[in-house]
Amino acid sequence: MVAGMIIGTILNDKKRFIFIIDKLVNWAIYALLFLLGISVGLNKTIINHLDNIGLKSLAITFGAVLGSILFALITYKIFFKKTKTPVK
Repeated sequence: MVAGMIIGTILNDKKRFIFIIDKLVNWAIYALLFLLGISVGLNKTIINHLDNIGLKSLAITFGAVLGSILFALITYKIFFKKTKTPVK
């Protein structure tokens, strides 16, 4: 990871390189999610308890998304929201 950060810093101004890497990262994520789906589908224990696991997963997902949105709003207001300058 550190090597990737160093190379990324060196190649930061190369727009085409950044575009290609962005596309490769997206496709790598899609492939990993696809393989995860296959792994879950092959696991008999997960498939047999999907109704119980599904409800817990839905609750965890909802909480994670809600928490992410809340902290993103707080971070935006603290660090990125521009203050209005008084009109003279």
